Amino acid sequence: MLKLSEIFCSIQGESTYSGFPCIFIRLAGCNLRCSYCDTKYAYTPARKMSELDILAEIRQFEPLKLVEITGGEPLLQDKVYSLLVKLHEQKYKILLETNGSLDLAEVPEYVTKIVDIKCPGSGHSDSFLIGNLKYLNKSGDEIKFVLTDKIDYEWAKVRIAEYALTGYKIIFSPAFSILEADELASWILQDKLKIRMQLQLHKYIWDPAKRGV
Repeated sequence: MLKLSEIFCSIQGESTYSGFPCIFIRLAGCNLRCSYCDTKYAYTPARKMSELDILAEIRQFEPLKLVEITGGEPLLQDKVYSLLVKLHEQKYKILLETNGSLDLAEVPEYVTKIVDIKCPGSGHSDSFLIGNLKYLNKSGDEIKFVLTDKIDYEWAKVRIAEYALTGYKIIFSPAFSILEADELASWILQDKLKIRMQLQLHKYIWDPAKRGV
């Protein structure tokens, strides 16, 4: 059984898939406590479901076949790997949102991994497993930095150079209501960075505190 927070369908608000309708399977539990976390309710489970029950529930959203496994931190639960296999067997395009602190070795290659590298503003800048880079596909997987201020921005630039991330799909996202989007945009333009800037689209469509969107 998997510990779940919620299942819903919404507009994808993050990653290079932003703007597409997407099914979200939010698993419960997290090993980090980021300062800007907007899903604290996912720290504890709302219910438990088997992989087959989850598949049955998301069939209501057919013919939509884009699904994201998120959290919390989904890789804390071993059963997630069986869920990934079953989703793949049912021809879903799978996105996995993970905080970068857990080993990605067992995540199948057909899963698009969206991996955080936590900046100092999160309170967990030492959490990223550098060894995870060898499991990332430059053409498909994504690396995300959530930024709270200029210190985070400069820190992220150093990590890009230190980890030789040129060529990866890199996303800079301003922490909502903490760092202004136009300020981050100005830094990126000034430095001519070859990265994607991303806003949390769903927070501009709906109330930022609204769940299930």
